[in-house]
Amino acid sequence: MKIRTFQAADFEGVRRLWASTEGLGVGPGDKRESVVHFLDRNPGLSLVAVDMGAIVASVLCGHDGRRGYIYRLAVGPDYRNQGLAKDLVRSCLAGLKAAGIERCLALVQEDNEGARRFWEKMDGKLRTDLVGFSIDV
Repeated sequence: MKIRTFQAADFEGVRRLWASTEGLGVGPGDKRESVVHFLDRNPGLSLVAVDMGAIVASVLCGHDGRRGYIYRLAVGPDYRNQGLAKDLVRSCLAGLKAAGIERCLALVQEDNEGARRFWEKMDGKLRTDLVGFSIDV
């Protein structure tokens, strides 16, 4: 298995992974153009794990110059509980640190218990003082 930078050519494989991952799915912001734009704005930070030519895990990672953000961490069912998600996240955090970013927010659906447990194990601190708003533009 190899972890490497998420490239535009990976989009269809990653989208299939997202669509099949409970607690994740695919939403309106997950169009090819939007994801490629995100990758272009944050070169080298988003990652995929590939096994025998198939994308088995992925993560979107970026920053706005002040804060880092991790979105859409997904690991295929056959590859879970092997440390792959931790490896992806650690690589993302190292990339953010190299870019001068000191803090990162990981965003997950409130009812995604598995994701919440994962981020707690990664020493993530649940922010109950923030409320997110989604605005269509």
